Amino acid sequence: MSPRKPGPLVARVLMTRSIVPWSGRLRRVGRTRIARSAAVEVVVDAPAEAVWAVLADVPRVGEWSAECRGARWLDGATAAAPGVRFRGSNRVRWTRWARICRVDVVDPPRELAWRTVPSGVFRDSVQWRVTLDPVDGGTRIAQSYRVLSIPRLAEAAAALALPEHRDRGAALRADLQRLGAVAGSG
Repeated sequence: MSPRKPGPLVARVLMTRSIVPWSGRLRRVGRTRIARSAAVEVVVDAPAEAVWAVLADVPRVGEWSAECRGARWLDGATAAAPGVRFRGSNRVRWTRWARICRVDVVDPPRELAWRTVPSGVFRDSVQWRVTLDPVDGGTRIAQSYRVLSIPRLAEAAAALALPEHRDRGAALRADLQRLGAVAGSG
């Protein structure tokens, strides 16, 4: 037997609580979903080489990222190179977690890309990419991410515990502005 379709009043109440209109079953959106991808860019008053020096020095990420508080190279690595791994430590409000990442692309001073490695309780994988383009008087920094895989329950837990992950655009733009400021000051 299929579930009963809700009446108009119930459907209106449910829709105001981030539930999509009837489509055979009710499913939550918004509150239990994270943004699966985003792309942002800013122009900063620092040369691409200076931005690259800060960006590619992964342990310095805590100087410019509001969420990633620091990182350390793994397996004896000392610099970014394809296949190299690092562990990033993150914090948003009271929630803390660490992720192992693998560097995919290193093209100095133009592009750095990495992805989180599924392990332990974290079965998801997210690909991150930062590109640098020299422009008059500075550098255009573009950052994007794409969720490659995430179990549905993990996504719901992340969306509820970290509502900031439902829309990451403003936070990522602020991170890139800080990256430019760190690069321009040193």
